[in-house]
Amino acid sequence: MTHPRHNLPWTFGPIRPRACHCGSADCGRLHQRVMADMSRRLFLGGVAATMAPFALGQAATPPAPQAAAPRPVLLTNLRLFDGSGQAARAGVQVLIEGQAIKALPAAAETVEGAQVIDCQGKLVMPGLIDAHWHTMLAAMPQAVAMTADLGYLYLAAAQEAQRTLLRGFTSVRDAGGPAFALKRAIDEGMVPGPRIYPSGAMVSQTSGHGDFRLRSEVPRAANEPLSLVERTGIAMIADGEAEVLRRVREQLMLGATQIKMLAGGGVASLYDPLDGLQFSERELRAGVEAAGDWGTYVMAHVYTPKGIQRAIRAGVRSIEHGQLADEDSVRMMRGEGVWWCLQPFLQDEDSNAYPDAARRESQRQVAQGTVRAYEMAQKHGIQTGWGTDILFNPRNTPTQGRQLAKLTRFYDPHTLLGQATGRNGELLALSGARNPYPRTVGRIVPGAWADLLVADGDPAAGLDFLADPERNLRLIMKDGKVYKNTLSA
Repeated sequence: MTHPRHNLPWTFGPIRPRACHCGSADCGRLHQRVMADMSRRLFLGGVAATMAPFALGQAATPPAPQAAAPRPVLLTNLRLFDGSGQAARAGVQVLIEGQAIKALPAAAETVEGAQVIDCQGKLVMPGLIDAHWHTMLAAMPQAVAMTADLGYLYLAAAQEAQRTLLRGFTSVRDAGGPAFALKRAIDEGMVPGPRIYPSGAMVSQTSGHGDFRLRSEVPRAANEPLSLVERTGIAMIADGEAEVLRRVREQLMLGATQIKMLAGGGVASLYDPLDGLQFSERELRAGVEAAGDWGTYVMAHVYTPKGIQRAIRAGVRSIEHGQLADEDSVRMMRGEGVWWCLQPFLQDEDSNAYPDAARRESQRQVAQGTVRAYEMAQKHGIQTGWGTDILFNPRNTPTQGRQLAKLTRFYDPHTLLGQATGRNGELLALSGARNPYPRTVGRIVPGAWADLLVADGDPAAGLDFLADPERNLRLIMKDGKVYKNTLSA
């Protein structure tokens, strides 16, 4: 096989293209082979050698991270934004021991034996969190994602995960896709990237937002094989309570930290109308109960008031999108303590471009609703998360930080930065017993993961510094390991 960008031959050793049934022995063997091949390449040439053939014409692969320091690390001479949404403060230091934040000693205190990093008066803040990210699919055109070999998807997504980390995002909640093996590789230190809270395959009804089949593939007989998209774990089609239970339980078996169900239409889809309702309340409740039995929750893609209210009645804990919500729906969110994870869908330079008038009109409706949604979320005091939902759009992945910064038109910058750090960390913690990272994320407090950024920026003046992470993020640390440090310059 030849990579289309680089014209370089690349083989996967013993791996041969083959169908992969989610949860089957074949899929397990394929995952093991991909991981084994990545391990061999890491041993022979390091992460850079593994990922270089998949470079997308962007910055060269940086060196591997420094190992966690054998002695405590003390960050000094800084202004601290702790992720709470309060203004940055001086007169404090950050003490890191291993993978965690040990203490916040006063500026005058000394710590015997600590390695000191002088932050030169710059801003220290928690690593950013994108609560609606598609690890496997963000930087992959849809045609490639739907047809490429699974091993290629993993390798290309691994490089994008590295770039995501270098944009300052140390954690993501994955909103759909086969991210389990990449999560494992990142956790084991094989490749750099953010920690991933995976949902696994998006669960969709027939004709729903996750039904990517061609019209020529319909109807499907009861005993017919799964579609390619289902076999690769991007989405799973389920009709009826029994089938929903099966598909949700499969994703939990594979390691989902929460479940993604598609409860309404969308803009990007070819078949399902934006105002369409998807899954009956009984079907949604079946998914919610299966997730609840494993100590976690369901997040639901939905836009309209009827769909939002149906999802809430079924027990969904997080509404994804919801830009067409009305006042009654928002009051219902508030009354039931449901989270609202919003994205900056504003039909601007960061939006997807659609060739047909119907989808552009749906996009316009959602953009108008986005403005109202941010207003209502604040008016009613809804627990609000932030995410980008960049999907099948490699051109847009570098805008991840900018898509946060531009929302200062709706929020005070400190509140907004708190939403993308501490508040999103609370949203991730809804996974409860299924949380693979039980320490606090998104905050700089004792006991939290040592995920932090040192930045040239002042939240009091705005968040535009996040739009240019290469220049303005001077130090990036995750789990106490430094992945970038230009402070000496």
